[in-house]
Amino acid sequence: MASVSILLGCCALFSGCYTLKQGSAMLGYLGQAEPVKRLLDGDSPEDAEFARRVMDIRHFALEELGLRETSNYTKYVDIDRDYLAAVVSASASDSFTRHEWWFPVVGSVPYKGFFNPADARKERGKLEKKGLDVWIRGVDAFSTLGWFSDPLYSYMKDYPVHRLADLIIHESLHATIYLKNHAQFNEELAEFVGSEGARLYIEKTFGSDSDEYRAITGSDGDSAVFLGLIRQLIAELEPLYAADLPREEKLQKKAEIIQAAKTRFDENYDTLFQNDNYRGLSELPINNAYLELYRLYYEEDHYFQDLYTRTGSDLPHFIAAVKTLKPPKARQNPKALLEKALSLN
Repeated sequence: MASVSILLGCCALFSGCYTLKQGSAMLGYLGQAEPVKRLLDGDSPEDAEFARRVMDIRHFALEELGLRETSNYTKYVDIDRDYLAAVVSASASDSFTRHEWWFPVVGSVPYKGFFNPADARKERGKLEKKGLDVWIRGVDAFSTLGWFSDPLYSYMKDYPVHRLADLIIHESLHATIYLKNHAQFNEELAEFVGSEGARLYIEKTFGSDSDEYRAITGSDGDSAVFLGLIRQLIAELEPLYAADLPREEKLQKKAEIIQAAKTRFDENYDTLFQNDNYRGLSELPINNAYLELYRLYYEEDHYFQDLYTRTGSDLPHFIAAVKTLKPPKARQNPKALLEKALSLN
């Protein structure tokens, strides 16, 4: 969930303080970008291996999976931090009602990104004054949907190969297909294709008996457990929010439910998880905006996985169908369009 598909890339094309400021910052990074191939000729074997790996993943994504041909990830930017932008999300504090922003081209989206974290904190302050729950997170990439050449950043050199493959395939999916005003569909689809595409790349490149492949399955196991616990917490809160209770009483009971979930998490951590990647959840100021991120990115009903299985678990075929999708008409469900493209209705 580290990446986000905000179209900051075209912000400089439009008026407004926010768009001009973020667009200018992004163009500044693009101005520093150098061809990835230059890393092959440097003094660092690690940099050269990173460049070769990126080119191999990119070839797999474009030539074998059939994602759109762009100049994305052919350039590289040296940056002095381990994330690209700070992204603000918000929700009602007494319900799972997302706050959305509107941008040209992409329409309404439930997040707003800032290259300067101080600007993100200012946005949080404005939203909290309205009584909203707010969450700020760092993201390591976003897609400009083909408007600009999305680069790689220096912190990505430390990523394990499956994470790097997931990121490149996820963002390449956004550059291949993006349906305006359908953020949930876009993010769930990219999350699925990125994850499955990375698995296929690791299997093809290293084999299913490799340490690289086992790293995916081990990570996926803990991730599934964590998502299950988050969904359990959401399920506990939903009837509370639907109840006919005063707002203040809802907020008090909400705090009690979240604290109880944190306590259970700490008490059972060692029996649930294989590593320490998720330790420390109880220290986070969990709120509805945080929980909404999991509702946005991770499909609870495994819809895309089920479609994929029903159509033969053929990712290039699945992506080919996705590429035929057109922007839905008013009230038209993009999932129904995908089912039709896959000849399932």
